[in-house]
Amino acid sequence: MDAHQASTHPTTTTILMFPWLGYGHLTPYLELSKALSRRKNFLIYFCSTPVNLDSIKPKLIPSPSIQFVELHLPSSPEFPPHLHTTNALPLHLTPALHQAFAAAAPLFETILKTLSPHLLIYDCFQSWAPRLASSLNIPAINFNTSGTSLISYAFHSVHRPGSKFPISDFVLHNHWKSKYNSNPSEHARSVQEAFFECLNTSRDVILTNSFKEVEGEYMDYISLLSKKKVIPVGPLVYEPNEKDEEDEDYSRIKNWLDKKEALSTVLVSLGSESYASEEEKEEIVKGLVESGANFIWVERINQKGDEEQQIKRRELLEKGGERAMVVKGWAPQGKILKHGSIGGFVSHCGWNSVLESIVSGVPIIGVPVFGDQPFNAGVVEEAGIGVEAKRDSDGKIQRQEVAKLVKEVVIEKSREELRMKVREMSEIVKRRGDEKIEELLTQISRFSNIS
Repeated sequence: MDAHQASTHPTTTTILMFPWLGYGHLTPYLELSKALSRRKNFLIYFCSTPVNLDSIKPKLIPSPSIQFVELHLPSSPEFPPHLHTTNALPLHLTPALHQAFAAAAPLFETILKTLSPHLLIYDCFQSWAPRLASSLNIPAINFNTSGTSLISYAFHSVHRPGSKFPISDFVLHNHWKSKYNSNPSEHARSVQEAFFECLNTSRDVILTNSFKEVEGEYMDYISLLSKKKVIPVGPLVYEPNEKDEEDEDYSRIKNWLDKKEALSTVLVSLGSESYASEEEKEEIVKGLVESGANFIWVERINQKGDEEQQIKRRELLEKGGERAMVVKGWAPQGKILKHGSIGGFVSHCGWNSVLESIVSGVPIIGVPVFGDQPFNAGVVEEAGIGVEAKRDSDGKIQRQEVAKLVKEVVIEKSREELRMKVREMSEIVKRRGDEKIEELLTQISRFSNIS
């Protein structure tokens, strides 16, 4: 809807959701919106670019309690509206997306003035959003969609530089240590500064898409250093409906899975936006073929000029024969993970994928690539719900390592303790249901002065 069309009952609590433009951010914001909209007298405004709103509409049953608000970024022939999202965005345009997002601040201010919500819930890269809200006397709190291990590590490096990270035995593998100790680029530094400002300006609390059984120590440490209450509202993952329009896509996959033995197959997905290199993909495929396991390979293409490598990888995949299934483009990951034939998830360890695997009770075999993924993989190992494929001394993924871990988890069943632990976690979060947002509701009531 357009912002000027909004109208509410005087006793309605209105919340403006404002996620970053990445698909991995949109989904948890939408799921939080759904959870709040199920409460009486809540109206949620969901603000993003038109291309992003179009991408999530299929995930939402039409509801008067959730209304979309379009934010139009500055456009140009080099940066048209269909690129106003991180999904399939060429890497070199990432700084341009951040700049265009910031340039849309005056339009967002108009939206704030028009809607006048009781509360703004905003993401980690738009530090200008809480400043605008504050100037209009609108309370604003940060909802961070990543895991808390990286955030606590970052807070530690700022507040207690040079000292040992005190929480647990969790450490980055050697390859990642050198990566994170290197000097960041100018763009990376500006993003980091905006990230910290978003956390520091959050009103009294910080929301996180996680839960204490996995990341409680990290949440407590963030609270100690930030002097803010950390409220876990996760895991917030998309739960597909039986009548979703994706059923047609899923039916072919399900028919193939139905012919496989229980727990005999791995899903392999390296993220909707965070892509491994062609060389890394090749090593992973070789490891899968060598493992002897059945596997579903989700093939997402985000770059031009790599047709030769794709042909080579396709030839490797064909060596899997009946054990291999290739799904091109988007895949119904949540549904696949819930199928009884799935015994493991080879994942880049994006946080949403980690949470989906936990909810589905499937152990993770991590192959992190960059960003927060190595931290998430470390948390997965520490929690006993998965393992990470170690890289060699040159930082390269090893096919032998991938094959060994897939064999242990899926073929030989020698790592059943992982399956038992992740299933235990799954039962815990399922029993909790929407209770996870009760503390948030208390805070909203305090901010909005509406009971």
